[in-house]
Amino acid sequence: MICQTVKKGIDCIFMKKSGCGYNGGKCHPIVDKCEGCGRIEEFPSGKYCSVYPDPRIKWQNHSCNFATHVKKESKASKTTLNALKASKRRAAGRI
Repeated sequence: MICQTVKKGIDCIFMKKSGCGYNGGKCHPIVDKCEGCGRIEEFPSGKYCSVYPDPRIKWQNHSCNFATHVKKESKASKTTLNALKASKRRAAGRI
């Protein structure tokens, strides 16, 4: 249904005939850690996340999994090289 509380005119899964069904009856504004994210939408009542109704909860334990401005560490860069294989490659002239 179309939101009638905070994000007026936006399709919202929490909106019901009786009003907003989310905890507290409305979406909550973004927190400081959300600044720079590509999912922020600005409304006359403030800035809100387009994906999650309460961004504070997403940032409580770790970084938000929806955040577009946070770079995640890749596990591939922390792999170790087998010393025996490296020496054989070096001897064969492939390095």
